[in-house]
Amino acid sequence: MPSVSGSISAHVTAETTLFPNDQPNHQLQIAENHATQKSPDPNWNNSQLIYHGVTDLVAGNGTQHGYYVNEHANGDRDCGTFEGKVTITGDQAVIDGTFTFTSGTGKLKGIRGNGNFKGRQISPTEIEMNWTGTYEIASIQAA
Repeated sequence: MPSVSGSISAHVTAETTLFPNDQPNHQLQIAENHATQKSPDPNWNNSQLIYHGVTDLVAGNGTQHGYYVNEHANGDRDCGTFEGKVTITGDQAVIDGTFTFTSGTGKLKGIRGNGNFKGRQISPTEIEMNWTGTYEIASIQAA
């Protein structure tokens, strides 16, 4: 399986925070983020990433899960899911998690694989993240 890695500087384009009031310091956040991938792999470098995440925090710790779509320069797309652990210290959030490729189009049709990511929120609207993973393209056989 080929390895791939990269980094992003994402910008929060939409965010909503809810306070369930079922326990002290409980927050639910849903956010949309946009980023341009930076990768030594030309297939991923400069691809456009949009991801949507739901974060569930109690007293600054919790989980995040969501979905992403990554559009490559040639128009092909890879899509997937992610989940991670979130820790907030002071005014900085750190997330450590995993992602899984779930589908693709064009030459990425049949993509399978997964990886890890680690990121941090550097401002209320900016996130930096590094990621590594492996993938394979499943051959689609005609019946």
